Amino acid sequence: MSVEVLDRLPERLTVPSTNTVSSPGTRLSVVIPAYREAKHIAANLRKLLKELDDLGINYEVIVVSDGNTDDTVVEAERVVSSRVKVVQYNVNMGKGYALRCGVSRSSGELVTFIDADMELDPRYIGAFIAVVEGFDCDAVIGSKRHPLSRVHYPLFRRVQSFAYQLLIRVLFGLNLRDTQTGLKVFRRQVLADVFPLLAVKRFAFDLELLVVARTLGYRKVMEAPVNLDYHFESTVDTGAVWRVLWDTAAIFYRLRILRYYRRRRKEVLLGEEAAPQKP
Repeated sequence: MSVEVLDRLPERLTVPSTNTVSSPGTRLSVVIPAYREAKHIAANLRKLLKELDDLGINYEVIVVSDGNTDDTVVEAERVVSSRVKVVQYNVNMGKGYALRCGVSRSSGELVTFIDADMELDPRYIGAFIAVVEGFDCDAVIGSKRHPLSRVHYPLFRRVQSFAYQLLIRVLFGLNLRDTQTGLKVFRRQVLADVFPLLAVKRFAFDLELLVVARTLGYRKVMEAPVNLDYHFESTVDTGAVWRVLWDTAAIFYRLRILRYYRRRRKEVLLGEEAAPQKP
């Protein structure tokens, strides 16, 4: 295991494209944002590594310690594996920033996101990869509302989730039943194109990622079943719900009113064209 400590947080996190990664032999990168996971991170990493070993592919695991003040990094270091890398910084920046940081240091042709608490069973990663390859998808996302999903969480949370996804369908036209579940697999090129355009770092990151991907033409996104068992160690308070809704409104404003994402895309492309070409 290696540990990288970031003394300064970069404002722009560049995701290498498929043609420029340093380790083209890596088939899969698994990025894990971790915040206050000291109690479970070691056991969960061992569980994840066992499932990934069974896939028989070349993979890497990147754990991003998102401004932790507990022993998350210390506990992660107890897992002895050359396939695991830990990236840490001292300021809590939110899940979206942590994912972008991890992906910027990844090299896999496919990139998986999974939450550190492993409430989502990591054995489904192999099935997600099979769907990506079998149906030539841009992405496969876990869905709590898939007919084959096995989920255990309170009725009130189910109602919240249903209402939010209905709002998303009305605002953005996304034909998806669940955008927020924390297990997803993307082709690297999708993230390389989308990440430079994103503005949300915390509460509605997953939504913005999928909205912008669709705006750029990445429309082959499929939902897949998950096995979800809530541990009930955290609660969703009113403030968090409000911040999700605020971020959602901001995404709509940037997309429909400001046309921000298309303008930003042009700026990124012009910047690439202006950059000196490598010999």
